[in-house]
Amino acid sequence: MTPEWTDDQPIYRQLRDKVVLGIMEGALAEGEPLPSVRSVAVDMQINPITASKAYQELVMEGLVEKRRGLGMFVVDGARDKLLEAERERFLMEEWPRIVETIERLGLNAEMLLNSSGKQ
Repeated sequence: MTPEWTDDQPIYRQLRDKVVLGIMEGALAEGEPLPSVRSVAVDMQINPITASKAYQELVMEGLVEKRRGLGMFVVDGARDKLLEAERERFLMEEWPRIVETIERLGLNAEMLLNSSGKQ
């Protein structure tokens, strides 16, 4: 994870999103411990309270569990849960806009399949 932050949302939320992305991409495997709050705070150059708040959100979402004396761990099924939610969000929010653009431009399936990113 890189300590790059934007001004569009709170840092704890951006850290939460970085961890979620790590889980979805498999960089953080199920059952694997998360880095400690202190090490994240140092590495990401943020306040430990900010890191703790991000981790607490992940716990509340059921993606991470706190094991007393051991730290935070990615729960089993977290990746599948995130992928399902992301698929749902894509289909409900992004896909309708894409379909609208395809229709507006007069594209069809064959044109889209043959383009495969070529310009």
